[in-house]
Amino acid sequence: MSKPTSESGEERLIARYFKPLATHPGAFGLVDDAAAIAPPAGCDLVLKTDGVIAGVHFFADDPPDTVAKKVLRMNLSDLVAKGARPLGFLLAVALPQGTGEAWLSSFARGLREDAELFGCPLLGGDTDRTPGPISVSVTAFGAVPHGTMVRRAGAKPGDRVVVSGTIGDAALGLALRRDPAAAQRWGLARDQQEHLKSRYLVPQPRNAIAEILRAHVSAGMDVSDGLAGDLAKLCRASGVAAEIVCADVPLSDAARAALAKDPALIETIVAGGDDYEVLATVPANKVAALRQQASAAGVAVTEIGKVVAGQGAHFLGADGKPLTLAHPSFSHF
Repeated sequence: MSKPTSESGEERLIARYFKPLATHPGAFGLVDDAAAIAPPAGCDLVLKTDGVIAGVHFFADDPPDTVAKKVLRMNLSDLVAKGARPLGFLLAVALPQGTGEAWLSSFARGLREDAELFGCPLLGGDTDRTPGPISVSVTAFGAVPHGTMVRRAGAKPGDRVVVSGTIGDAALGLALRRDPAAAQRWGLARDQQEHLKSRYLVPQPRNAIAEILRAHVSAGMDVSDGLAGDLAKLCRASGVAAEIVCADVPLSDAARAALAKDPALIETIVAGGDDYEVLATVPANKVAALRQQASAAGVAVTEIGKVVAGQGAHFLGADGKPLTLAHPSFSHF
């Protein structure tokens, strides 16, 4: 006969799936009401929160481990763009009735893998039931040397605009999920299709260049709502404008192949969102050093335009004429 236990179902769920992720001593094994951490000496805390909802940010049938990785990496991407190294994160998850052990086990496994990979342990959080779809929110904590956080404000006329990695893959991957027949129209090979879909499922935060960014850039942010929209936000914060040459925007082989078949996809590429790459402005005399150091760290950085006086983010199409975007940025509202 089993012994009675005073633990609630929530406590058992936390102990089984999330306590193994709470490796920081300040998490107290998730048995307290809060965590306690101290920033490294001489550093500022950098705080970021972002979340995902089934049917909005991911498909309900996406693998649970990729959902966990996506929501954590979204937050890590923001920390990187601020020049911060991760310290830990809080997790709030709301689960519909009937969410099974298999879903939770896979979700926790993905979260644990990334917590270990990026050195970002779980510090605490909350678990709830919801009558709606699955909702997951992460609040991430990072650290930068005092006064050195990279901000959106700071770009100046004459600076160059750069991005990491490639742009547009995730937006095209989402388009493929919604319309599988597009793969044939775009002439994509199987590996190209999988590349685009994987970039939508699991972002690739550029942690390796956080410190490099602090040393070189004048302003920066990550690209989550689309290159065009996020660059416009940076320009507004800095009180400047930017001119971007679409032909210089770095594309994967898959995105380039799709664009060659359907030139109208340039809007999806530059405005679609979910890239989670770094967007930054850099004084002209620092671009070469930034690119060289980033390359040595395994991250490609590409110059795509320049900062000028004025307002707004302006894109020049393949014909050299201004590109008019019907929907320049993703927005929930």
